[in-house]
Amino acid sequence: MIRPAGPRDVEAVAELERDNLGADAWSEGLVAEGINDRLPTVHYLVAELDGTLVGHAVASVVADVAELQRIAVDAGVRRTGLASELLDAVVALAREGGAERLLLEVREDNAGALAFYAARGFAELARRPRYYGDGATAVVLEKALGPGR
Repeated sequence: MIRPAGPRDVEAVAELERDNLGADAWSEGLVAEGINDRLPTVHYLVAELDGTLVGHAVASVVADVAELQRIAVDAGVRRTGLASELLDAVVALAREGGAERLLLEVREDNAGALAFYAARGFAELARRPRYYGDGATAVVLEKALGPGR
């Protein structure tokens, strides 16, 4: 089940961040800011399986542009379609917010993620050298969300 995150989800989302994103993980404090509506354009969605939080996505929607800032799924439930469900929920959220395109960044060395997004209609828009803390390049991807897309 995909649903909006609430205050009781902060600790579990922060744990998923640490487990899935390592050095790039957001702090529990930053997660709490977003989930508790102190970042006005930011939306957290969570995925639950049998009452356990097993995934999350974070998106920002501002006017006609949305940005997928995070998507993470627990290792034990990967390759089950959960990431696709989270992405579909972000696309729906973006469209409801009036966004005409969805942007995201992926590490250049993350072939699995690049293939995942390409299969879902994302195309490369740009590259950001030394974007990540370890100096890795980010690939900026874009998906059109306008009418009929």
